[in-house]
Amino acid sequence: MQLQPVILCGGSGTRLWPLSREQSPKQLLAFGSQRTMLQTTALRLSPGFGARIKVLSPLVVANEQYRFVTAEQLRQIDLPPAAIILEPSGRNTAPALTVAALVARQANDDAVLLVVPADHFIADEQAFRDTLEKAIAIAQSGLIVTFGIVPTAPETGYGYIRCGAALPDSDARVLAGFAEKPDRARAEGFLASGEYFWNSGIFVMKTSVWLAEIGKSQPDILAACEHAVTAGKRDSDFFRLDNAAFEACPADSIDYAVMEHIAPGAAAVVPLAAGWSDVGTWGALLDVGAKDASGNLLIGDVIAVNTKNSLVRSESRLVASVGLADVIVVETPDAVLVAHRDHLQEIKDVVTRLKSLGRTEPDAHRKVYRPWGYYDSIDQGDRFQVKRIVVNPSSKLSLQMHHHRAEHWIVVRGTARVTRGEETFLLSENESTYIPLGVRHRLENPGRVPLEIIEVQSGAYLGEDDIVRFDDTYGRV
Repeated sequence: MQLQPVILCGGSGTRLWPLSREQSPKQLLAFGSQRTMLQTTALRLSPGFGARIKVLSPLVVANEQYRFVTAEQLRQIDLPPAAIILEPSGRNTAPALTVAALVARQANDDAVLLVVPADHFIADEQAFRDTLEKAIAIAQSGLIVTFGIVPTAPETGYGYIRCGAALPDSDARVLAGFAEKPDRARAEGFLASGEYFWNSGIFVMKTSVWLAEIGKSQPDILAACEHAVTAGKRDSDFFRLDNAAFEACPADSIDYAVMEHIAPGAAAVVPLAAGWSDVGTWGALLDVGAKDASGNLLIGDVIAVNTKNSLVRSESRLVASVGLADVIVVETPDAVLVAHRDHLQEIKDVVTRLKSLGRTEPDAHRKVYRPWGYYDSIDQGDRFQVKRIVVNPSSKLSLQMHHHRAEHWIVVRGTARVTRGEETFLLSENESTYIPLGVRHRLENPGRVPLEIIEVQSGAYLGEDDIVRFDDTYGRV
């Protein structure tokens, strides 16, 4: 039997600002370990079920703008995907799963799909695998199976699944319905009844079963996705959906599109007790993190004095907390969040206000990753900007020019191959060059160690959209 993992990489996680941003969604970030949430999820689904179940390389559904960082993170853990399916725009989870099922069917006629979000935390990996084996056995009989998280509190931030009768010879139960996020009183009633689980968003089903159900309840979604896949094309690790076809697809979630319309008895719930969290807020991260004797989760260069039940995280400098309780402190190079734990839902109001002011902090970090490496905006002022640029070995930037700025490059480490106009030359450490405004240029790293340079930009306009590309290894316009 073949198991095809499908990792859904949508979402931005604005409630986890200032770490999560538009260009750095939470699934691509590391919150309490060296690995990102995507990497942790992918490794959780790697082979390990024995000879009976063959775990295939994952299908990853991701937004077009995150394609290079997604591929790089999978490369770092030596887990090449079957394909990274690129969505030109977000259409929610039902179309994402449908295109993944159609791509899976091309290689494997009717594999069992394991559908997981890329940004969930699971403490007990073995309990997850044990539950998954039960779900696979049920899914092979033709049912759609979802994981119901055994609730530990009357949580108002999660949706709930209502369960019916138990399945024969199993702790799984018939899926009877869904409930939206409840108020406190309803959540307490759900918990007391024993008939409700938290909705995990994790599903197991045969490829043919999903395609039949989406075709039955949402034929317009299936038709649009079939067109997007048929007219799509392979590009190295990526599968590029047809833009026009996919953007014409209605947006809907798996629950609303299919699960709420499914025939009675056609879906089941398996209970999962494995320390699960969707890590939707900083408070949720504090709940699942490894805390000290005072109940604090301290990450980075932090000193906590008379501090309790708090999360304090440092990215770039020393952070000291004194006399605090039940607070969240998150420091990044360009923003600091200080919030009481009871008001974390209001972080999205901060992001909304920043956007209304036209500020860049909701969109990108100071350090921005590119397919060739990254740059860090060290300083900026009127008509100048200073960047630290790191280019990976054997990588190169696009051949480009700027209408509004000139650039000075100083090599700090490694060797640079520079194209400037009609000339090409090498620069070693402590050497520099000047790129005049309007001149075509390219920076390459021909060596085996990272190339590090300091770039000083000067001009009337220094925005990233002042780039005219003439040639690019990575297919960017």
